Amino acid sequence: MSFQERFNGLELPASADFHVHLRDGTMMETVTPTIRKGGVDTVYVMPNLVPPLTTPAQSLSYKSRLEAIDPSVTYLMSLYLHPSITPEIIREAKAAGITGVKSYPAGVTTNSAAGVVSYEAFYPVFEEMERQNMILNLHGEKPSGEDITVLNAEERFLPTLKEIHKRFPKLRIILEHCTTAAALKTVMECGPTVAGTITAHHLFLTVDDWASDPFCFCKPVAKLPSDREALLKAAAANSPKIFLGTDSAPHPATAKRGGADGKGKTVAGVFTQPYATQLAVGAFEKAIEKGWLKDNEVTVDVVRGFLGENGRKFYGVPQSESRIVLRKGEEKVVEAFASKGGELEVVPFRRGEPTWSVEWK
Repeated sequence: MSFQERFNGLELPASADFHVHLRDGTMMETVTPTIRKGGVDTVYVMPNLVPPLTTPAQSLSYKSRLEAIDPSVTYLMSLYLHPSITPEIIREAKAAGITGVKSYPAGVTTNSAAGVVSYEAFYPVFEEMERQNMILNLHGEKPSGEDITVLNAEERFLPTLKEIHKRFPKLRIILEHCTTAAALKTVMECGPTVAGTITAHHLFLTVDDWASDPFCFCKPVAKLPSDREALLKAAAANSPKIFLGTDSAPHPATAKRGGADGKGKTVAGVFTQPYATQLAVGAFEKAIEKGWLKDNEVTVDVVRGFLGENGRKFYGVPQSESRIVLRKGEEKVVEAFASKGGELEVVPFRRGEPTWSVEWK
């Protein structure tokens, strides 16, 4: 029985996406309604707004704005690791129901200028997070410079992950958006309190794709075909340490095409939110067709685990009682999503390509 025959019409729990960017203002209003289109009912929301979310009050205010747009989604909130974050703020955040803290090395990606320069300064914060059972989410890249580029920035960061884990072995840590075999190896070598997320787009892409298409460009960048194969194998291994975090990152289409400011620079980010589940399923299907995975490696349990069950267990949130149904018909990824007033256009990943569909029960 083919992959399509096995999965077409399959009922699954709603997916959970443990890494999303929903922005603010008009962009927030445009992309938040697309969460459930992607078969997702639970999202872990990134705090890198402008200015970043560094207090519980700011995070809860943002959550209220999101809930006003779509109250049927569960929004797990985070703070931005910043010099103003103290152990006292961590205690307040835990009491307020905030799930974790996201770390961005200074300057490595979109809205990261206020990020971390030295992790040692935050050891008292990590100690309190460990005590409060909060999650530390790491954007695992070193800033470019000297012999560090976008191609080795992730691998150069891995000793930092190991050092934080060694000093705080009970701290739950997630290495976000793993892109290399080396990153996956490191995650698996760490203890059970360390996990890694994989995006939907990195299951498709290699360096050649983003080198020729700005809508495939993100940070960390996609790497070699061997790294893509390692990601697919990790996603199919059904490990409790590996699960979906799309890093869906919407930008105005003009900014992805080089900007309206005439500078010609492309912003980092791939928008996958409306097709989160569909893309992951499609990546498994393509991997089998290409021979990167064997048909019997992608079971229903594998898909359920990667799309939400493993992540929910790691985060300690309930499994979903909502159900979705996978369909494979004639649907194609739309060319763009527009704001209500038409002033903003966001182009999704694999625009115009055939895609799986999701129905809610």
